[in-house]
Amino acid sequence: MDTESANAAPPEPPPKSGRGRPGGSNIAPYLFLLPFFLIYAVFLIYPVLAAFRLSFYESSGFGGDTFTGLDNYARLVGDSRYLEALKNTTLYALASVFILSPLALLVAVAIRSFVVPTAAFKSFYRIIFFLPFITSFVVIALMFNLIFNNDFGLLNNALSALGLPTFNWLNNERVALLAIILVAIWTYLGINALYFLAGLQNIPEEVLEAAAVDGASRLQAFWRVTLPLLRPVILFVVVQATIFSYQIFEIPFLLTAGGPSDSTLTLAIYLYEVGFREFDRGYAAAIGYSMAIIAVVLAAIQLLAARRFDR
Repeated sequence: MDTESANAAPPEPPPKSGRGRPGGSNIAPYLFLLPFFLIYAVFLIYPVLAAFRLSFYESSGFGGDTFTGLDNYARLVGDSRYLEALKNTTLYALASVFILSPLALLVAVAIRSFVVPTAAFKSFYRIIFFLPFITSFVVIALMFNLIFNNDFGLLNNALSALGLPTFNWLNNERVALLAIILVAIWTYLGINALYFLAGLQNIPEEVLEAAAVDGASRLQAFWRVTLPLLRPVILFVVVQATIFSYQIFEIPFLLTAGGPSDSTLTLAIYLYEVGFREFDRGYAAAIGYSMAIIAVVLAAIQLLAARRFDR
């Protein structure tokens, strides 16, 4: 081998692209994500922070804001309409947790069990129960206005046929909130049943068969096997029902607008009236944050109770 070629320097490697170097073109993925973060910041983070600041001010939106400290939050305690709205919303939330959620579980068990025998019927019922959830609230309000009509409504006709007393459902202070709860049950029963149905489908059939071999009845297997395995789904349904109950607006607003005599007034409707009719923006922001605080505290209590129950 010739000495000159042996001592020749090795060829230089080709230059690396900027991908592997710090500060190179690794920024490209973040550029693709930037629109999402910008939209998220402008339409969610900024309004949340601005509303929090506004809750400490007196503001009508037509002039300068005046700092009032915690006065808006202190005002909530002595506001009779706010307390009435809080009571109505809490009753609605209790109905969502203790009436709607158990009914949804029973519907899911019925679809999953022998009550609905074939796979085709199971799929049919899934679609039927999901339809109310995707139906426009305006359509739901128009439909139930006819059902609850005092003179020719379907519900009063059915009660009359059974010899039971009838009611002026949407104009009677004693039963108007019950009417709202019935509409909410019809609207949200299906989606909650689908949550439970998804949980039931994840329970292995071998576990239930083993319980049957051990002599457990259907009720015992449901109580001691199915329910414990459904705890995560039950917790999810209860927590989301609590959170969304304190935001209920469309159904009572379209059916009764909070009446009669504030018997169906909810926190969200009261926030709307204070903020967009009375233009008391600072107090409306305080109402909104009180709703968020109540929902978060109740959800946290439920999560802590579930953890302690699991131990």
